[in-house]
Amino acid sequence: MSVRTPQSSPCAWRLLLAFAGLVATLLAGCAAPQAPVTATRAPSQGAMRWSTPQQAAWQEIQLPGKTPTVYRLDDHAPSGARGQQLALKADAQSSASMLRAPVRIEPEALGQVDFSWLVPQLIANADMAQRDLDDSPVRLILAFEGDRSKFSAKDAMVNELARLLTGEEMPYATLMYVWCNQRPVGSVIHSPRTDRIRKIVVESGAQGLKQWRNYERDIRADYLRAFGEAPGALVAIGLMSDSDNTHSNAVAWYGPIALR
Repeated sequence: MSVRTPQSSPCAWRLLLAFAGLVATLLAGCAAPQAPVTATRAPSQGAMRWSTPQQAAWQEIQLPGKTPTVYRLDDHAPSGARGQQLALKADAQSSASMLRAPVRIEPEALGQVDFSWLVPQLIANADMAQRDLDDSPVRLILAFEGDRSKFSAKDAMVNELARLLTGEEMPYATLMYVWCNQRPVGSVIHSPRTDRIRKIVVESGAQGLKQWRNYERDIRADYLRAFGEAPGALVAIGLMSDSDNTHSNAVAWYGPIALR
């Protein structure tokens, strides 16, 4: 596939160039990784638990042109943290970056993902359906393999640009669990940048702020609902707190994640 600048819209070309880096780094792992926070996995339960950098599993993925969000282990999480268990604090100051852990779960073995988070305050004016307001204090992100020949012309262009710029293709599909300011729980939000990213609202509005919220999600059922087809292999899982588009501040805590 050759890549040509769209003659009718040079602004669209610049947008695709800027976005290609974001999509490629979104769980593809093409950006230079760092490892300030990592996790171990309990084989019997499939749980990924926060631990020290010497037990590497999680990597920080910084996004081109973005101030990185600060992620750090925090044993002083707000009231409601379970026992002495560490939480992961995300501090986003007009910033965006993510933590990613590679996994490999074949489609027939996909089961449930359990996770939790605590959000003190929502990001005012954030709207994940609008490109310039697409921020969220918390996101859990799942990346899947699939047949890229099914991409639309736009998504194929973005994928090719990502490959040329970074050496990595973007995931076939990315499913996010998010906290939305106003849309009802259960809503599916299509990314304003590419149809290959879809977000399921698991929490909405101010109810539930300042307390730990726990979730048990059926990965296959959620993927089917969001994309209308069966999922491929799950190849990565990530966390992301971002406030770069709204130029705001956001703080959140994440509990351990379990893939079952």
